[in-house]
Amino acid sequence: MEFYTAYAVGRKILLTLDSGHFHPTETIADKLSSLLLYLDQILLHVSRGVRWDSDHVVTFTDDLQAIATEIVRCDALERVHIGLDYFDASINRIAAWTVGACATLRALLVAMLEPRQRLQELEVEGDHSSRLALQEELKAMPSSAVWDYYCARMGVPVGMEFMQAIKEYESRELSRRS
Repeated sequence: MEFYTAYAVGRKILLTLDSGHFHPTETIADKLSSLLLYLDQILLHVSRGVRWDSDHVVTFTDDLQAIATEIVRCDALERVHIGLDYFDASINRIAAWTVGACATLRALLVAMLEPRQRLQELEVEGDHSSRLALQEELKAMPSSAVWDYYCARMGVPVGMEFMQAIKEYESRELSRRS
């Protein structure tokens, strides 16, 4: 990683981090705040690193949430470009794409709902106990209600309703392919 990071910094080119190609105990979220000190922009290839088969569809995992949280905490939504992997030969690609995109948007929403300013104030005040308590409290806050409201306002299916549209498409279009 040091080689290609130095290469990107030295040539002022876009660095790509692929979440599916790091050691299982590593996460690209841990690298973002440091890299953003030296790079204007970063490209992420976000996938679910299942190393024993071809399933890379992005799902709402702790790792995805950590990536989204780090991007938002760094105020880097305009500097980080997120590309999603949706390859899985065993499921419908439209469903894979929809599940992955929704998971990523949901993770970003949860990160944006975090009271970042209050957490920063507690950090500056040295009140690490309150900061930790607030971070733990945030884990149980009902972001799903905000997500459902957002989907309804955008005129897109709420909850599992998107699967009906996908199944209709499969029946109408995909069944005609050989």
